Amino acid sequence: MPQFVTDLPTPCLVLEKSKLESNIERMAERIAHLGGALRPHVKTHKSIDVANKVIAGGFVKGITVSTLREAEYFFERGISDIMYAVGVSPNKLKRVRELMVAGCDLKIVLDNKRMAEIVAKEGEAHRVEYNVLIELDTDGHRSGVNPESDELINIGSTLAQSTGAKLVGVMTHAGESYGCQTPEALLEISQRERDLSVLAAERLRGLGIECQMVSIGSTPTALSVDNLNGVTEVRAGVYVFFDLVMAGVGVCDPDDVAVSVLSSIIGYQEDKGWAITDGGWMALSRDRGTSNQFEDYGYGKVVGAHGESIGDLAVIGANQEHGIVGSRIGNSPLNLNNLPIGGLVRVLPNHACATAGQYDKYYLVDGDRVLATWPRVNGW
Repeated sequence: MPQFVTDLPTPCLVLEKSKLESNIERMAERIAHLGGALRPHVKTHKSIDVANKVIAGGFVKGITVSTLREAEYFFERGISDIMYAVGVSPNKLKRVRELMVAGCDLKIVLDNKRMAEIVAKEGEAHRVEYNVLIELDTDGHRSGVNPESDELINIGSTLAQSTGAKLVGVMTHAGESYGCQTPEALLEISQRERDLSVLAAERLRGLGIECQMVSIGSTPTALSVDNLNGVTEVRAGVYVFFDLVMAGVGVCDPDDVAVSVLSSIIGYQEDKGWAITDGGWMALSRDRGTSNQFEDYGYGKVVGAHGESIGDLAVIGANQEHGIVGSRIGNSPLNLNNLPIGGLVRVLPNHACATAGQYDKYYLVDGDRVLATWPRVNGW
């Protein structure tokens, strides 16, 4: 294993230990202050080493995954309380069942009566009882059922009457929070996420339908909500790394971003004010999440090999294996002393999940030193 940052192959994924630990501590303290429990979303890091750090930080109640491959990976490594927080499809029920039979306390999510009927029938046929949460739409962002609709009750009644499925709760994800850019907007959307979820649970309970779990969360709303009355757990994930989109939302600073892509300078286009790196969109991802924010960082903010500022630079363009580094404020001349051929830069990601998804491991670093290699899981 390489001993120093300057020995690392490029492009590669670098994880700063001190920032990771600080970000984990911040969320744990936040959840403790609110008197809540955290079910961290592991889709950002997909690493048992990172997950163990999060669990050690405290106030953790199970984990959240976005793929069954993640569920299998973390269960194999000793974590059994898992929510698969993407609407389940019929072709995945066999894998869910296999995990359950092996001892995994796996919970699945759905948002329509037809899927509830399929899950119930499948459970009855195989003599298992699937644990189900109803996904709620609290912000019009994506999927989920209206918390005030008849469909919520129809789904709950279908599950309550079955021996093959058990309703264990409701869950939501206020993804529209990623579009907020003021504390006031974040507070409003976090309150709506909480209040509509609690309302849905109360409607079900009022009809005698058991609903133990009220699961809410995203990184912006977890860091913004004023209380957790009626909520049993909070799900958040990207906070362990943070990223430039989260900085644009206002819940962190670019200096808090713990993960970056280490790249090498391989050439110049001096007349255009460009330096060329070996880190293109295959290394950075094509995510352009900052394009609609106050600060647009192109394909990522460029800093020095050890995270130090080297000017207002970004990857302003990208091809498959080439990154184009330039000034974010026009065709300003580059200080080539900061960008020598063969020199290293780090690129802070727009979306940590998307960038990390390009790699199979992290290089954990502390200052100049490489401490460890932490594998991560990919696939579905």
